[in-house]
Amino acid sequence: MRSAHMTVGLILALCACGRMDHIGRPPSFTPTVNSTEQLAMLDPGLPLTTQLNTPLTRASLWSGGQHSLLGDRRAARRGDILTVVIEIDEGAQISNSTSRSRTGSENLSIPDLFGLPQRLNQKLPDGASLDPAVDLNSSSRSGGDGSVSRSEVLTLRVAATVLQVLPNGVLEIEGSQEVRVNFELRELLVNGFVRPEDISRQNEITYDKIAAARISYGGRGQITDVQQPRIGQQVLDAILPF
Repeated sequence: MRSAHMTVGLILALCACGRMDHIGRPPSFTPTVNSTEQLAMLDPGLPLTTQLNTPLTRASLWSGGQHSLLGDRRAARRGDILTVVIEIDEGAQISNSTSRSRTGSENLSIPDLFGLPQRLNQKLPDGASLDPAVDLNSSSRSGGDGSVSRSEVLTLRVAATVLQVLPNGVLEIEGSQEVRVNFELRELLVNGFVRPEDISRQNEITYDKIAAARISYGGRGQITDVQQPRIGQQVLDAILPF
């Protein structure tokens, strides 16, 4: 019994630890030390090379590196930074209607069967007869209507870091952004895979060119805690059959 009480107490403590962070004070930022983005930036990566594989002499006036005025400054290596532009303005409407109707009728009569109907009719109650012996009628009708309406508008920009360059040249990126206003923390997370040729000259890429894009925009704080149902209520909603 004591172990059961300790287990329940431990579960309640774990459920409340997320809210304990911002009781009486603003929510804490997510640490950036030893994050995946920082580790990618600390990686020296491959040495700088000139563009188009055209070697330049040390005496050349111009350099083909990313820091050059004429160099390609788009993200291309592990640790590079690019801007992800998220502009979602979508709407969808779906309407569906179905209808089905069916009618059936069956009639079976036995006027003569070796004289048995006549003999049996005499023993049946008044008004009963074997002619018709069986008479069936059936009718069914079903109908259904469905409608879905959705609208989303979201405009955001976030800096993402190249985590690694895959063997086929595709870049894996990840970015995060946190903005704290009073006692509410808004956070934006994005990750996915992009092709280097889809990155614009301004070192930007739109969200619709990110493969396996994972975009999360939410927050935590006192306002979010009030808007969300309690843990116990969520558990009861999941297990109660009514």
